[in-house]
Amino acid sequence: MFDSHSDLAAIVYRDGDDPDAVLRHFAMSLRSRGCRVVGLIQSARRRQACHEPSGVIIHSGRRIGLWRQLGPGAEGCRLDPGQLVDAGRQIAAELANGADLVIISRFGRQESEGHGLCGLILAALEMDIPVVIAVATWRFNEWLRFAEGMSVKLACRPAALQAWWQGTKRDASGPGSASRACLGRVCETLKSY
Repeated sequence: MFDSHSDLAAIVYRDGDDPDAVLRHFAMSLRSRGCRVVGLIQSARRRQACHEPSGVIIHSGRRIGLWRQLGPGAEGCRLDPGQLVDAGRQIAAELANGADLVIISRFGRQESEGHGLCGLILAALEMDIPVVIAVATWRFNEWLRFAEGMSVKLACRPAALQAWWQGTKRDASGPGSASRACLGRVCETLKSY
């Protein structure tokens, strides 16, 4: 069973979907409206070389490499846990300043094992900050165990993400909620014109 009003949402994607583009455009749209969005999104290019930047830290725009070469003579890559931990530290430092939304690029093997960026998800939720994460269909059962079923399941489409976001704003309660803060900044920005 899914919590249709949860501040935790999973964009569930299949082969051929582009969750990175959906998340990237959503983050840009919110930021253009004055919302504080923090997190990590994988870069647009899919099969870049291991040494090329493969992720973007949203709040700073800093491009980072998430992959490392398997070894001398190898032609494959593997996730670099050190880079992921470093990205997590940067995001956590920014999260301490408050945010309206946290975006996590993937629920991958590291997260399914309780590592990776899991701590950021839990920290954001404890601060009543909505979180959205991309989850592959074949990893969705692991996601459900992690989220204890308290997650909104979204199609990998901008409209689904926008509808969820509107629901988090409608359900916001209390003057300190992240969504109300975002809405307040948008109103203040509009008043200045």
